[in-house]
Amino acid sequence: MGDHVIRAVSLDGGFRVIAALTTETVIGAIDAQRARGPIAQRLADLVTGAVLVRETMAPDLRVQVILSDDKRHRLVADAMKDGLTRGLVQLPAGSTAGVLDTMNHLTVMRSLNNGALQTGMVQLPSGRPVAEALMEYFRASEQVASFVAVGVRVVDEQVVAAAGYVVQLLPEVTEAPLQLMTERLDKFEKIEKLLANASAEPRKVLERLLEGIPFDQVGRDDVRFGCICSQERLLTSLATIAQHDLAEMIEANEVLEIGCDYCGKEYKLAPDLLRGLLSNN
Repeated sequence: MGDHVIRAVSLDGGFRVIAALTTETVIGAIDAQRARGPIAQRLADLVTGAVLVRETMAPDLRVQVILSDDKRHRLVADAMKDGLTRGLVQLPAGSTAGVLDTMNHLTVMRSLNNGALQTGMVQLPSGRPVAEALMEYFRASEQVASFVAVGVRVVDEQVVAAAGYVVQLLPEVTEAPLQLMTERLDKFEKIEKLLANASAEPRKVLERLLEGIPFDQVGRDDVRFGCICSQERLLTSLATIAQHDLAEMIEANEVLEIGCDYCGKEYKLAPDLLRGLLSNN
């Protein structure tokens, strides 16, 4: 059925549940960044997490989730309202898995309808999994008690599948359903096992999590890897630099080659295009 996300709410108003299958999206992001090993797995979890955050808190808006440290080492997941999702690795060349242990800042940026950005950040002990970081974010920044699970299946050191889900407690939750859900989550299979058994399809996950609890499916969105870069966006960005810098590029009379950090696409801008920018300025 391809990558997609399903949202559901229990009829008693006690739970919000979101389940996502993100295999192709995650693999696309990993391949574009040439990530491998634990770094690829952490990026995969962050991409799935960004999709879940967007679907949970802002299905019609854009969400960026950033895992970073004090040295500007970053992993970024960017989830947009049309399902387009991408990732970014900003680490020194040759970085090993050890760098992940220093990345204990989780920042979530959400665009608002008026164009403003809403930002929340939590700091965690080093080495915490992405799922735990997201649970702390929901608790601290959104004041919503949540259980988050994200994970991947790895074969021959390559990520081959990815999925995740979120269960949130809503104000109307009562004691009996809460106890039932707590026990169910405690015994629920790990994401890796669900993926290995082909049981991570979002509808199946929802039905198992909410078994015996009447619910409504309130949304379904497709998800896919992709990028919003374009020549037009690049030219718009270049138009903001100082005129003397533009003039120097034009005087060099060389084709300007610029690559997109997210998807790796290469753009070649002829001097005439840059000259047009200078004229507009």
